[in-house]
Amino acid sequence: MEKTILVSVDFKDRHFKKLNPEDSLLELEELTHTAGAGVVEKVVCMRQEPTPGIFIGKGKAEEIALIAEELAADTVIFDDDLSGTQQRNLEEIIKAKIIDRTQLILDIFALHAKSQEGKIQVELAQLEYLLPRLTGKGIDLSRLGGGIGTRGPGEQKLEVDRRRIRKRIDKLRKDLVDLTKHRENTRKKRKEKHIPAVALVGYTNAGKSTLLNTLTGSEQNVKDSLFTTLDSLSRSLTLVNHQKIVISDTVGFLSHLPHHLIEAFKATLEEVKEADLLLHVLDVSHVRCYEHNKAVYEVLKQLDSDQKPIVTVLNKIDKLEDRGWIERLKRDFSNPVAISALKNENIPQLLEKIEGELASLITILDLFIPINRMDLVDQIYREGEVYKIDYTAQGANIKASLPIVTAKKLFAYHKKF
Repeated sequence: MEKTILVSVDFKDRHFKKLNPEDSLLELEELTHTAGAGVVEKVVCMRQEPTPGIFIGKGKAEEIALIAEELAADTVIFDDDLSGTQQRNLEEIIKAKIIDRTQLILDIFALHAKSQEGKIQVELAQLEYLLPRLTGKGIDLSRLGGGIGTRGPGEQKLEVDRRRIRKRIDKLRKDLVDLTKHRENTRKKRKEKHIPAVALVGYTNAGKSTLLNTLTGSEQNVKDSLFTTLDSLSRSLTLVNHQKIVISDTVGFLSHLPHHLIEAFKATLEEVKEADLLLHVLDVSHVRCYEHNKAVYEVLKQLDSDQKPIVTVLNKIDKLEDRGWIERLKRDFSNPVAISALKNENIPQLLEKIEGELASLITILDLFIPINRMDLVDQIYREGEVYKIDYTAQGANIKASLPIVTAKKLFAYHKKF
């Protein structure tokens, strides 16, 4: 197992300061374990601001070098983004592989990418990250063997030749455009049928995949680790009122997720931007659930999706020792439903909430279409979802869910009981 030292820097200058370096370091440790490495030491440095050349002071870098030598550490992981120059200078001083937060996250993405689109997005982001860092100085990837920062999707070794990287980037971009067009066509067909789209969002490991399984009866892979889901997965679901919806699982969010990473995975995150309703799944058993909530909204804001209709799904209530805490949580979070996806607790209440939130988009009507207006039957099939149709000599009795816009046009044919 790869041995790592984790480094978090507590900057006094508020422009660089993290909310809580110790908490951030705990999350970095969890990310490191998810990447398959072990942690032999954690270091917190105090600085006014980053040092341009080596990020931390030279004295602290030399101190970490001694720790790395003593503990036989292969890798030092920084809980910040480093420039190529900083990375190379630190490698020369510490004599170990230097990884920053983005590189670690990309490595985990590479381990979990399953779909063709997911693999392309990961490899493209990795190569675009790597290209400016290949100068021939410091510790070269080709001499590192394996481990964090060297793996592409499917455990393949990342390309390290500058010319071949550029060619590979061009090809991956073209492939991604083709796959994105296919996804857009699928989304367009769904919109033409006016099937509402619901997206599961939330901090990584909040229980989104478990909830998708519980709601739809699917068997999405579920593990108690970060970033198990990378690829966006969509499933259909029919609500109690017979309304059909599409519900999508999405990649988990993190605190201070770099904007360029969000850009790199915007094809996958497009499901969030296009959704009619967001289910924000929040692990309320986690000690940092309030910070997780804030981090999710920061990412949603970057996606211009923070003003969408959002239901806060207070998940994992089965893990709460004090059930009285649930009422406090309901007061603190907007539009809440408290559930346990794993234990199937309060799922009917969540489904009822989803129906209510989508009621403004879709309505269900019982219609009688006269024989001289059979063209309207075609329109209903085209723009809505038909649950039942009975033809008579006079026309057709239809029960269907329809967009409000279409329903208003057909209201004259609404059957009165």
